Amino acid sequence: MTRKPLDQQVIVVTGASSGIGLATARMAAARGAKVVLAARSTEALHRIAAEIEDAGGRAIAVAADVGDRAEVEEVAARAIVAFGGFDTWVNVAGLTIYGRLEEVSQEDHERLIRTNFWGTVNGSLVAVAHLRKAGGTLINVGSVASDLAFPYQGMYSASKHAVKGFTDALRMELRYDEAQVAVTLIKPTSIDTPLPRRARNYMDREPMLPPPVYRPEEVAEAILHAAVNPRRDIVVGGAGKLFTAGKEFAPGAFDHLAGPIIAMQKRTGEPRRPEGALHAPQPDDTGHARGDQPGPVMRTSAYTRASLHPVAAASAAIGLGLAAASLLRPRRGRLS
Repeated sequence: MTRKPLDQQVIVVTGASSGIGLATARMAAARGAKVVLAARSTEALHRIAAEIEDAGGRAIAVAADVGDRAEVEEVAARAIVAFGGFDTWVNVAGLTIYGRLEEVSQEDHERLIRTNFWGTVNGSLVAVAHLRKAGGTLINVGSVASDLAFPYQGMYSASKHAVKGFTDALRMELRYDEAQVAVTLIKPTSIDTPLPRRARNYMDREPMLPPPVYRPEEVAEAILHAAVNPRRDIVVGGAGKLFTAGKEFAPGAFDHLAGPIIAMQKRTGEPRRPEGALHAPQPDDTGHARGDQPGPVMRTSAYTRASLHPVAAASAAIGLGLAAASLLRPRRGRLS
């Protein structure tokens, strides 16, 4: 399926007040798209929309809890009133919990599922009801945890597995109906966003992301590529692809990594902040695309860039191979 150029699109982004959602909204607006910003934090959304407008872009802010179907329907209605509809809908909103599964309260488990899974379901079904009419693209942000499980983030992993199953089934039904709606699942690896700081934390220390860690703009690039050139799945970060392939090859060996994974999720020397933004946005958890991940953050993922442009990557590889062969080929000396 081919889609409109980005500068002719209206793009809805949930979870747009921070992290990947914010990076995607800013990048889309900078490239000429009209943007509908949705998240729970009214003040932050209006500030971000004003920032985009001041830079010459077009944006509206709609406060909504994606776990509430009626509020998600209001996001779509506002997009239709403001811009006549939308071409791409991106479900980004998500949260996590750090802690042993049996220690986390039922209330916290249910809130996470309501946001991560039902938020994606609500956004997808509301979007598809509109996109069926004129065609367009639905993009759901899952995770490498859609294919892997992570100890101390068990319910997060379960929610992302569920997002993948739902997204795959919805894609199949749309194809059966011959609906002109492309469906892409984005699966980021560790991304430097405020997600750990916003997490509900049952651990004895502050959480952090296991390396390697990539910038949120790398995920935004993948999302906006899919908005114009739909793909079935995009993994952001070669490390995620490597881990997934490794688990497929030796699932039992991956299970034995529980100890190192738990250790890499704990930050040293940081006071523990238990509440996070699971049940309500916190005053300081919005307006930031980047997090405060200690250690290096990778600027780009060569694997992801190559997967987005496979023909160019293959041509480059062939070119490099020919160049290398030319350099290594024995040269016949001139006769004197």
